[in-house]
Amino acid sequence: MDRIKEKIATYKAEAESWQEKYDEIKEQMKQLEQDNIEKENEIKSLNVKNEQLDSQVETLETELTDLKRIAEDSTTLQAHNDSFNRKNEELETSLEVTDKKLKETMETLRETDLNAEKLQRRVLALEEENSTLEKKNEELSTKYNEAKQELDEIAASLENL
Repeated sequence: MDRIKEKIATYKAEAESWQEKYDEIKEQMKQLEQDNIEKENEIKSLNVKNEQLDSQVETLETELTDLKRIAEDSTTLQAHNDSFNRKNEELETSLEVTDKKLKETMETLRETDLNAEKLQRRVLALEEENSTLEKKNEELSTKYNEAKQELDEIAASLENL
């Protein structure tokens, strides 16, 4: 009788342990989903910034082309040419800075995409692990109910004796 009680206690402890693990995994999954949402929002924000930078690059490239054409047309006026050259150099510097920022943004976007993929794989792995743990929990519950039924049958047969 004591062995049966010990088994029941063991099964109860195991069931509680599995329930705690399930709750931990469920909380981790919620956190990962929240992280994923934050990363998606960050990706959207970076996409908007990227579009803005692309627009600025196009504008700067157009301005640069216009300034080069004007500089070629005004070769007879050295003073104007110097002025245009200075402006042209500033725009090229600005373009390089903008291009550098664009490259950094693209790199950040790429890293974010990689992180999002990594997190998605992690979520899938955790969901699979969660599914496995739920199945084990169901099996343990079934075993527990069978053991309880067996204990009840033994107790009934002992009472009949």
